[in-house]
Amino acid sequence: MSTEQTFRPGLEGVIASETGISYLDVESEQIVIRGYDLIELSKKVTYLDLVFLLMNDQLPTKEERDRLDQELKNEYQVPDELLSILKMLPKQTDSMDALRTGISILAGFENELDDLSLEANRRKTIRLLAKVPSIVANSYHAKLNTPIIAPRSDLSYSANFLYMITGHVPSLLEMKAFDQTLMVYSEHEMPNSTFAARVIASTTSDIYGALTGSVASLKGKLHGGANEAVMEMLLEARTLEGMEMLINQKLKNKERIMGFGHRVYMKKMDPRAALMKEALLELTKEKGNKELYDMCVIGEEVMKREKGLYPNLDYYAAPVYYLLGIPISVYTPIFLAARTIGVCAHVIEQHANNRLFRPRVNYTGPRNLHP
Repeated sequence: MSTEQTFRPGLEGVIASETGISYLDVESEQIVIRGYDLIELSKKVTYLDLVFLLMNDQLPTKEERDRLDQELKNEYQVPDELLSILKMLPKQTDSMDALRTGISILAGFENELDDLSLEANRRKTIRLLAKVPSIVANSYHAKLNTPIIAPRSDLSYSANFLYMITGHVPSLLEMKAFDQTLMVYSEHEMPNSTFAARVIASTTSDIYGALTGSVASLKGKLHGGANEAVMEMLLEARTLEGMEMLINQKLKNKERIMGFGHRVYMKKMDPRAALMKEALLELTKEKGNKELYDMCVIGEEVMKREKGLYPNLDYYAAPVYYLLGIPISVYTPIFLAARTIGVCAHVIEQHANNRLFRPRVNYTGPRNLHP
């Protein structure tokens, strides 16, 4: 078979790795995480349970979960030098660029940076999971010249993360909704950012470098950023009537409607979006903002009718974040923070059974030229 016959633009459908971490079952549109259905996990356990599962191939006992929680809390504090550098970044610095910079700085404080053993990589994963939320939250505060918010060890992992962003201790419902967003963003087989991390890791580069590359990938509007665009669209629409009019106008202008369609989920709604739709309804009931939920439903109906497209995760995660009081510019960094465990799991797996990625090309240029 010739190179040209095997070429797939975007590597669509190409198997790039073998993994025991996760799998997207195209037929059932189920997201499998270490043998478990992600949506069922999101309804029955917490983000820390999922973290433990991804790191250890099994769900934790209560004692194991509590130990993981304490290990994370022991690593919450970030270096003062890092916070100082975040404050010195230009105020126009994109939030993802600030996050990328913060993770790179952390690498300089890592004593086990070049130790790629399973045990060292797991310890580094704990440190990253503990510190990335602080970088996400406080790079935002630094940009606005508002006070840095220190982590609170008396709160759960998810509650503390949300608290550091908003400055307010979340209610039980808010904490549950935010925890579910972390779970559904945590791992998704081999998207561009995870593949980028595995490619970097395959050179035997360290886990910080791989995660930094993942941030750079996720910054791209074709991968991350859709949740921000969705919320901006909802705010522009303002009303039920405005939402339908705005989407119809965008379709007329042949504009892309963010939050709809997915290369994997073609026949029905992204199951993660369905879960976030339920969370949004509960939040709107608590906060008395049912119109926001109704606007989303209107948009969903218009896109199904006009284009045969269904919502993906970003479409319903965006208004959930909005009702949680999270600034729009922080949506994509939260995506990366949640995905940190998934990316690190892939880096660990790559290091444990490594082969350097080195694909070939289908050359389309001239030959036999002479100077």
